[in-house]
Amino acid sequence: MDIITEPAEFVFAGNEVWRIVVLIVVISIALFAGKLFKYFLNRLKPKLENRGQMMLSVAAEAASMSVTFLFFAVGLRVAISFLIVPEGFQSLLDTTLEMLIILAIGHFAYRQVDVLDVWLKGFAKEDSINIDDMLIPIVGKSIRVAVVILVTLQAAQSLSDQPITSILAGIGIGGLALGLAAQDTIRNFFGSLMIFADKPFNVGELINLEGQLGVVNEVGVRTTKIRTLEGHLLTVPNGNLANATIHNIGKRAFIRRVFDVTITYDTPPEKVDRAVEILKEILDNHEGMNEAFPPRVFFDDLNSDSLNLKVFYWYHPPDFWEYMKFTEWVNREIFRQFNEEGIDFAFPTQTIHLAGDNNRPLDIGVKNRNQDDSK
Repeated sequence: MDIITEPAEFVFAGNEVWRIVVLIVVISIALFAGKLFKYFLNRLKPKLENRGQMMLSVAAEAASMSVTFLFFAVGLRVAISFLIVPEGFQSLLDTTLEMLIILAIGHFAYRQVDVLDVWLKGFAKEDSINIDDMLIPIVGKSIRVAVVILVTLQAAQSLSDQPITSILAGIGIGGLALGLAAQDTIRNFFGSLMIFADKPFNVGELINLEGQLGVVNEVGVRTTKIRTLEGHLLTVPNGNLANATIHNIGKRAFIRRVFDVTITYDTPPEKVDRAVEILKEILDNHEGMNEAFPPRVFFDDLNSDSLNLKVFYWYHPPDFWEYMKFTEWVNREIFRQFNEEGIDFAFPTQTIHLAGDNNRPLDIGVKNRNQDDSK
């Protein structure tokens, strides 16, 4: 009876059918262990959340997404060792299994970056820490890109059987051609670095970009996403954004309103003075007033069809909707008090004077005509 011996390998003596059976059993055990571990992690996640351990909860959730693949790759590597493989296929099989394990470990590490995202968000919420909201997604994305690059380099090393330094040298030679082909991508990447360095805006702030009003949703490595007030999601390449003129409405210290109140030309001088006084009274020590920016009212112009009163006021803090409520109140008060005082608003039109109109008596030239008749 012959005894089969194989150095440095697990060998199952007997009929080759038993080797296949062992292969199937080992892979089945690995899959079952992966599924069981995933089930355990999914059950553990809500318990950790209830205890307030958010980072461990996210780590468990991230691990549950990749643990089955990882167990399968390791189990397959162990199971294949029970087979007797011809020498011509051994190298190819070993390389394939190594690639599978590299991908499994890379996928596990990629998912675990979610833990870093949660940690940064919690770190940024501390009152004593000031972390720009743009930093959190960029750091997470950068680390994910680094994981992908490392996995790719490790896979390239396994396939080529060359040291990492030789692979990097080859990448450096081909990088020039790649850079020429990806000029826009590189431009957008450096645009994102300029945005991050200059900080013309932050995530969540309202900006005006070339006439488009919107809230910054996300600043990525290549593009920035802005949610317009119409509800559309505007995606702008960072290379263009870095060279654009941006009005950061979210960082304004106040909201200024400048408007005109026009009254008719037949308004008596004392009524004009009263109109100016009414506007000053309405805005005197108003809601949202800062002593450094008192309201201003002037009788500033004689228009072709009206007398013009110019009004300035500043609202603090720059809460747009509270400002709009105050603006509505100001307009209502002007309308109500002007009507009570009998001060008429003017608008671009022609005024026809009719006889019998007590508000606008038609007495032009009457005095001179009566003098002529008396003669």
